[in-house]
Amino acid sequence: MKAILILSTYPDKKSIQKIANRLVRSRLAACVNMTKISSVYSWQGKIENSDEFLAIFKTTQKNKSKLKLQIKQTHPYKVPEIAELAIKDLNKAYLQWLVDSTL
Repeated sequence: MKAILILSTYPDKKSIQKIANRLVRSRLAACVNMTKISSVYSWQGKIENSDEFLAIFKTTQKNKSKLKLQIKQTHPYKVPEIAELAIKDLNKAYLQWLVDSTL
């Protein structure tokens, strides 16, 4: 089984905690890490500087499509970032925990 990371940014901690709890409870994600970041980006012709929260969703290949759909349907941004990163190597014990947590 392959492990996958899905990245997305959120405007505040409350919005990410709500979806993170739902996804872990439903076993679409084994874990969601979140950390505060500062972002600089172009939006509607202006340069924006804002604080955001980066969410790292840890899941499996079989759950990634459902997880991405849930993020898209619940995300507060009009154009959410939903980036998939394949994991090339992961220690076996952690991979087993991830798989067991998403069955």
